[in-house]
Amino acid sequence: MEFRDNKAIYLQIAEYVCEHILLGKWKAEEKVSSVRELAVELEVNPNTVMRTYELLQNKNIINNKRGIGFFVAEDSINNVKNYRKMQFMDDELPVIFRNMYLLNIGFDELKVRYETFVKENFNA
Repeated sequence: MEFRDNKAIYLQIAEYVCEHILLGKWKAEEKVSSVRELAVELEVNPNTVMRTYELLQNKNIINNKRGIGFFVAEDSINNVKNYRKMQFMDDELPVIFRNMYLLNIGFDELKVRYETFVKENFNA
């Protein structure tokens, strides 16, 4: 995994875990990699992975079964979508709105681009 400088590593790992859940690679009620396993796989400090798992546990995306390990929560897909949606709305959307304003891009133009993007990438 290639980490970006503009965001904390534990948050990037959270995105990685969430993406695996949304893509169906990690399914509800399945055990996820241990803190040490994921730390070795991603070449990060185990404390960083633990911080990620604590965040995801607080968002009800994963659960800790004491003595057994971490598991994907039953309603993880909805919880991931809610978490990612709030992140997008709070962090990314203001930047997009600012650029739209500065570049004089209207919602009509954006809508056309969005519809084209969806057709080309998801309606195949």
